[in-house]
Amino acid sequence: MSSLKEDVLKAQQNGDIAKLYTLQQRAQNELNEDELGRFYANILDLALERLTETLEAARVMNMDDVQDFATLQALYEYALEHYSASKHTDASALFEILGGLSGDEDFSASMKTHQVLVDGNIDFEDFLNEMADLDEVEKNRSFYINVFTKKAQNLLDDMKAD
Repeated sequence: MSSLKEDVLKAQQNGDIAKLYTLQQRAQNELNEDELGRFYANILDLALERLTETLEAARVMNMDDVQDFATLQALYEYALEHYSASKHTDASALFEILGGLSGDEDFSASMKTHQVLVDGNIDFEDFLNEMADLDEVEKNRSFYINVFTKKAQNLLDDMKAD
């Protein structure tokens, strides 16, 4: 059985972001805090490389492609990190990019909703507690927030009316 570090290195060398996600649970169990931070930084680095390649090729990502799926997941998590850190301008830009990056209409629409809410200065905790329907998201087994509350829809409607 190979070591976690060998598996991570091999995945990095192959640019296999999806493999890194499959190693996530082992990493959380076996790595110390600094190593775990580097592990997640490696996922983000690969996602940013794939983002650049995708933009340069002027293509959209396909949710059915495991590498594209993992890249979108990593970039979404990165956008949420910015949102939770109250870096609204950065989060908004990332949600906008994500919305145009995927060929999946539901994902793109959800990213647009994220962008509108962050642009509306909705605090991240309020976003999670009042705008997102996290129970439904969990039932859907989605990696991104794709179900919103009636309160969120009303707010979106009000923002469009302005």
